[in-house]
Amino acid sequence: MGYEAALAQYEKFAFDDGRWTRNVYMRGSGPAVIVIHEMPGLHPHVIRFADRVAAAGMTVYCPHLFGDPGRPASHPLSALTMLGGICIRREFNVWASDKSSPIVEWLKALSRKAHADCGGDGVGAVGMCFTGGFALAMMTEPSVVAPVLSQPSLPLGARRAAGIGASPAEVSCARKRFAEEGLSMIGLRFYGDPFVPDARFDTYKREFGDKFEAIEIDPKHAVPGGLKHPHSVLTINLAEDGPTKDAEARVLAFFRERTGAG
Repeated sequence: MGYEAALAQYEKFAFDDGRWTRNVYMRGSGPAVIVIHEMPGLHPHVIRFADRVAAAGMTVYCPHLFGDPGRPASHPLSALTMLGGICIRREFNVWASDKSSPIVEWLKALSRKAHADCGGDGVGAVGMCFTGGFALAMMTEPSVVAPVLSQPSLPLGARRAAGIGASPAEVSCARKRFAEEGLSMIGLRFYGDPFVPDARFDTYKREFGDKFEAIEIDPKHAVPGGLKHPHSVLTINLAEDGPTKDAEARVLAFFRERTGAG
């Protein structure tokens, strides 16, 4: 089985939205949460977080978007090496400040399926790093009720530091739903992360006000690993106590409350 053995406790299925087909790994019971993996792929630390979502009483869906599922993040094929190939794939908008990636439409279709299959009040979604902002764009799908943006890193580039990778229509839809449905979202990052600049979180705060719950952590509380500066709040740099563990607990509680698992 190779690296995929790390997903041995998951059911694997192929999901086709009519445009793209991707494999999805599913585990647990109860309302659905979609865990969208970070660079360099669906690695064991992402799977650990997904396991904890399932243990908290929800059905976790882990779509495989790039990389080798189960392969450790420390593999020599680093995130920066992979990024060169990802940047030119049509599924992703790496540089655009004012529009989301096309793959979001596939993720929204998966959300509809997950809600139909699992029930509850709606679906939770967490994006990480390269996919961090996808959960916001997914709010145009009515089944998505609990978006979490963990270290949202797109768009890339200093000139786009304030960008959030969502269109004005997507931002407007999210604001409307937050106001009318009593919803909100969570954003997480380590202070000083060059991939998640202050200006980006300032944009979230300005656009969404108190509907954006910012969890910003001093990097001294991170477990070393991955990038030079701590980056992966819920995965590689998660400590089993202290502020990062508190952040994980808050995210799990948010998913349980919003999806009806609680």
